Amino acid sequence: MAALGREPGADRRAEGVVPAGAGEVLKDIKMATYTHGQHSPSLGDEKFRRPMVIDIIEKKFEYLRKETTLNIYGTLIFGTTASFSGMLANFIFRHCFKVKHGAVKTYASLTTLPFLSTIVAYKLLVTDALYSGNISQENCVLRSSLVGIVCGVLYPTGLAFSKNGRLAVKYHTVPLPPKGRVLLHWVMLCQTEVKGMLIPLVFQMLFGVYNGMQHYAICKSTFAKTVPED
Repeated sequence: MAALGREPGADRRAEGVVPAGAGEVLKDIKMATYTHGQHSPSLGDEKFRRPMVIDIIEKKFEYLRKETTLNIYGTLIFGTTASFSGMLANFIFRHCFKVKHGAVKTYASLTTLPFLSTIVAYKLLVTDALYSGNISQENCVLRSSLVGIVCGVLYPTGLAFSKNGRLAVKYHTVPLPPKGRVLLHWVMLCQTEVKGMLIPLVFQMLFGVYNGMQHYAICKSTFAKTVPED
């Protein structure tokens, strides 16, 4: 009977007893609910952040496109000045050697070859070095000016001398040099007129310095604008 009398009270007390581990379960549920509630706003932020990221990427591509366009134009102008230098050298040596034949061939080669050599040399020595980041501003300017002097003046001068000298010997437009004084003979024939090549020499050197400085500044500015932002 005593046992029976305690059963109702025991049942009532049992109703208020919290099972072991139930508190931890409730905490886990609350934490899960809190985490779930915090995750939803981040999805909304991502929706707003996505257009901003796309806009930043488009701006970076725009900077790269402008930098590439300016570099291409600068290199093409550099090559074009070398072509004009080749045409001037061809005109001077044809006048010195009194050559009347093969004008189209000599002018075509003296226009095309200096242009291509300047483009290739500038890309290998300056552009690729800038993109790799292993070049200083002084080194960039020095390389650019050397490309202008070598490919824009010395190479066209030597090429024009060689081609027109062969035509002069072939068609006997100038007296043949005596034995043992071949080089001196050819130098004496064109020593006055060849001084005109000093004009493209100074121009190519100055333009090479300017182009190298501008190319370096554009490359560094574009690199700074395309650095990943935090």
